[in-house]
Amino acid sequence: MSSSVPSHYWQGRLELSFAKIHDKTQITRQYAEAPWKVQRPFYPEGGEICHCVPLHTAGGMVGGDRLVADWHLQPKTQVLMTTPAAGKIYRSTGAISQQAIAIRLEAGSCLEWLPQETIIFDGALYRQDLRLELAPGACWLGWEVTRFGRSARGEKFLQGHWRSHTEVWRQGVPLWIDRQQLPASLSQTPGGLAGCSVAGTLVFIGQSVETQAIRQIRDLWGLLDCPGTIGVTRLLDGSLCRYRGDSTQAARRWFTAVWQFLRSSYLGRTACLPRVWL
Repeated sequence: MSSSVPSHYWQGRLELSFAKIHDKTQITRQYAEAPWKVQRPFYPEGGEICHCVPLHTAGGMVGGDRLVADWHLQPKTQVLMTTPAAGKIYRSTGAISQQAIAIRLEAGSCLEWLPQETIIFDGALYRQDLRLELAPGACWLGWEVTRFGRSARGEKFLQGHWRSHTEVWRQGVPLWIDRQQLPASLSQTPGGLAGCSVAGTLVFIGQSVETQAIRQIRDLWGLLDCPGTIGVTRLLDGSLCRYRGDSTQAARRWFTAVWQFLRSSYLGRTACLPRVWL
């Protein structure tokens, strides 16, 4: 911990490395500094796919907290990662809460990164950075669902600032770069959330997605009859889905349906919900 950081702020770090040993994806290196922790891995789909659950034992982030993670998937490893509960970003008195995750995917590896939603309290200052390096033949499917304000209590996001920056690279070439930010002053405007409280992004990168598959993904939304608005875009080497509305359940239902469709169509896997969701 740097001497310039007050001792009451969390400065956590999580390093994980996965390798395929005897046809089983296993954690071969694990280093965690509080508040990070990792549950024992699960194998509900057999040894080839490792279900891994990182934990944030503090329960939420306050201004000044900084979480750093470095995850490495060695060749032909298959990992599904999620979180056991919603993340919480509390009101800040001026310092920024930050999370930075760096992920390396070697040839033939695949990561499904499906965290549960993040709740941004009114007055929170938060920045999250995610950078992925994909080797040829690797693929990544990830999502984020963010609720602005504790809507169940009638709270709106009227003060604070949220930033999300994601980069996906392959051999020095950017595959997808996404920079989002929401000052609280824009949360109620047409150029921001237009008064909505939930925004979500799902992205799949590593394989070309056909136009017909994009239509099928859009059709999934109509079948669910959920509130909110969505968008689906075909990327150069994948697909992108967006959600805006007032329901984390609606975002999760659609994203789960899209994930299961992509899983079956492009990863050759049947649906298998993570154990901690049930």
